[in-house]
Amino acid sequence: MDDEPASFKRVGFAALDGWAEDDHAAAFRAFLNSCHVSSCHVAPPVEAARAAALALGEGVDAETARVFFESHFVPHIVEAGEPGLVTGYYEPEAQGANHYDDRSAIPVYGRPDDLITLGTESERARFNNRISGMRETADGKVPYHTRAEIDAGALQGQGLELLYLDDAIELFYMQVQGSGLVHLDDGSTVRLTYAGKNGHPYTSIGKCLVERGEISLDEIDMEKVKAWLRADAARGRSLMAENLSYIFFRKLDAEEGRDGPLGVEGKPLTSGRSLAVDTAHHALGTPIFVTASDLQTPESSPFRRLMIGQDVGSAIGGIQRGDIFWGTGEAAGAIAGRTQHQASFVALLPKP
Repeated sequence: MDDEPASFKRVGFAALDGWAEDDHAAAFRAFLNSCHVSSCHVAPPVEAARAAALALGEGVDAETARVFFESHFVPHIVEAGEPGLVTGYYEPEAQGANHYDDRSAIPVYGRPDDLITLGTESERARFNNRISGMRETADGKVPYHTRAEIDAGALQGQGLELLYLDDAIELFYMQVQGSGLVHLDDGSTVRLTYAGKNGHPYTSIGKCLVERGEISLDEIDMEKVKAWLRADAARGRSLMAENLSYIFFRKLDAEEGRDGPLGVEGKPLTSGRSLAVDTAHHALGTPIFVTASDLQTPESSPFRRLMIGQDVGSAIGGIQRGDIFWGTGEAAGAIAGRTQHQASFVALLPKP
């Protein structure tokens, strides 16, 4: 998490390059998801904006959406000492089974009953530099089991297995991304969502490989890291174990998981419009206009897009830090794995 001085500078919408050309209807649809979250603790201006959005409802066209945002919000440029950074994440897909067999042998665990979490889930970045998960023992509270201890069987016999995957590396990436869509051997699918973490700090194994000279910074992406892990199974397990953090999941029923993976608000994420943010600086549901000149997509080149702060992540810390949700599956993962660009952020704060 950054600690440099930062401020919000009020500007007009005319000052935002690319604002007029954006698809405001797509941003509005994402914003509407956040409006369905309980608003009992939000400030009156936020509540008023949400009420107005709910009154407009679904099917709003781009011009109406643009007028809505300009009527209820004021742009504020985020000014900080260092350039901003935007990365990407996605919902991985994997093969698995409801029951253990020779092919599907990697357990996916639900949240253990003995896990004591310090702090709230929406503040994960704030606690990533310390141990925030504990368990009670005869000698008092101790840090929760690490990834290596869990992989070695620390949770066996507790009935926590939700299902089994074919591939340990795919489970690792589901945990890094915080969700997953599993195709089961009976032809059905099940969506997994974040249910908690063991409370150990998250360590990027990609960063470890760069620092050790295994892959250059210019060449690294998710597929190259996966290939490195698969080239030597023992070496791969050892590297993954350096990320002590371990994520637990819960299954979504068909209705809850119908529209995609859920963000920390418990509402579906929108591909290309949902942004993971640091809630120490940006309230969930905040519209944020993101500019990343070097990020090229078919829809936005350069990337200039209104996004909605709807998720969090242990590694997403700082006022100028964002993580773009790119969708589900291999294609989304390829984009996410390549997204690491300098960016600027303009927060749309509600009018008084």
